[in-house]
Amino acid sequence: AKRYCELKLLERAGEIKNLERQVKFVLIPSQRIDGKVVERECSYIADFKYQDAHTGELIVEDTKGVRTKDYIIKRKLMLSVYKIKISEI
Repeated sequence: AKRYCELKLLERAGEIKNLERQVKFVLIPSQRIDGKVVERECSYIADFKYQDAHTGELIVEDTKGVRTKDYIIKRKLMLSVYKIKISEI
């Protein structure tokens, strides 16, 4: 909540734009055989996504306290699939 308030202030000040919360990125789509789902999709839900108002750079931010094994794999997939390096706060 604290980080969200900080980002809202930055947005109001014109430093960032297009602030979104809980943004879903599909890393591996669901897998189907004969129309039946045999593997569910693998997705990552970012805490925040926004753009630097000056450079236009897309920033995906995560406020993890603990880096779990699942998170580390998803962080690597974000870089591989979307070419986005997650900013960890």
